Amino acid sequence: MLGASDSHPDIHWPSGFSPSHAHSFCRAQVFVHAPPAAAFHLLTDVSRWPDWVPGVTGTRSGTLEDAFEVRFHGHRFEIFVGERVPPRRLGWSGVGAGVQLYQAWLLTPVEDGTRVVTESVVRGPAAKSLDALAPVWARRLHVLWLARLKRLSENAPGKVAG
Repeated sequence: MLGASDSHPDIHWPSGFSPSHAHSFCRAQVFVHAPPAAAFHLLTDVSRWPDWVPGVTGTRSGTLEDAFEVRFHGHRFEIFVGERVPPRRLGWSGVGAGVQLYQAWLLTPVEDGTRVVTESVVRGPAAKSLDALAPVWARRLHVLWLARLKRLSENAPGKVAG
């Protein structure tokens, strides 16, 4: 299992949500052949998440503002934005289904595109149980999410300038 030493040094963890406090911690990354703004736009267009984010079946909010709701695998999560620095950084905390989580996103411009890193800390009884039964669940979810983000960002009409 990944630990605190595996976290990206530029992630800003809120109090109590560092990887050392996690029942489940995941880190994943992808290279996107598009500017940071293309991926950032997709991540902040919450109303479109059910079309492409794995497990999300509904949202309540049109854009990423201070708070929004997500239906994830049939469970309601309240999400609170903790960090939003367009088009480079995002971070949000969530509560629901027996877990508390924080997910951070870094979008770094590199030659020919963007390096996208996401990390999440999940705490709570459901996270403990799920991690014990299927320790790679979070990693698989993140890899699928990033693959879809990559595809959509690279195929965005007129790729948003970053």
